[in-house]
Amino acid sequence: MMRGVTDVLLPLALAVIMGSLGLSLTPADFRRVLVAPKGVTIGLVNLLLLSPLLAFGAAELFGLDPIFAVGLVLMGAAPGGVMANLLTHIARGETALSVTMTAVSSVAAVVTVPLYLTLAINHFDAGVGDDVSMLGTVARVFAITLIPLSIGMAFRARRPQRAAEIEPTVKRVSLIVFVLVVIGAVASEWGLVTGSFGTVAPAALALNLAAMSISFAVARAARLPDRSSTAIALELGVHNSTLTIAVATAIDTRLAVPAAVYSAFMFLTAFPFAALMARRNEPRAPLAVAAP
Repeated sequence: MMRGVTDVLLPLALAVIMGSLGLSLTPADFRRVLVAPKGVTIGLVNLLLLSPLLAFGAAELFGLDPIFAVGLVLMGAAPGGVMANLLTHIARGETALSVTMTAVSSVAAVVTVPLYLTLAINHFDAGVGDDVSMLGTVARVFAITLIPLSIGMAFRARRPQRAAEIEPTVKRVSLIVFVLVVIGAVASEWGLVTGSFGTVAPAALALNLAAMSISFAVARAARLPDRSSTAIALELGVHNSTLTIAVATAIDTRLAVPAAVYSAFMFLTAFPFAALMARRNEPRAPLAVAAP
């Protein structure tokens, strides 16, 4: 049942989400990689390398069934999502850095998601290799991420005023779509999700907490300010799970279970972290100097 619904609805839902991201992007968001390379580089190394490796480690540590292990790695390899940008804004983090990481990782996902998916299938011997085509996965990720992203950016470039007017509405719609996708994914395979929750949940939660805490620590160790470190930690904690579920269900619905479980946990951890950092990142009023 889930497969039939998601074949149509998930790509449409993801197109709305990626299109809304495109409406907020300009070429300057990509040029930031060259203009302010330190924060972007550290964030992307965490996102594109550390997060998938942590997913491999969590799957091994908790002894996940091979199919769920591959699903967890797929979740860890997913790019950042628009929710990470929103939470970074709430946390008074460096929103521009968050947007750049989301944009670049979404483009890189055309290569990184199929690559880590293939590595995970081979490593865990998950038995879904015959159903997975590297080229097919690349084409699927390209179609459901870069095309709507490009359309959103093109619309903003041609009609910037109109894009600014509709962006808040499209963002709200994308948030609703995201929530409905996760709820629908869980509801469609309720028995599978609940039956495997006890084994998948600890690994998903461990991945989420490790990714956020380690990435924040790495950013601070690199002497990035709290606002930049906040953006990086939230980018590592809040992935584009809609993309993960869309790719997973096109192969095997069981691969989507870790993404559905992770999606529930990532907000339980990300919202308190954002609230905590909002107080820490709040601008401090300058000390008053008494008149002589």
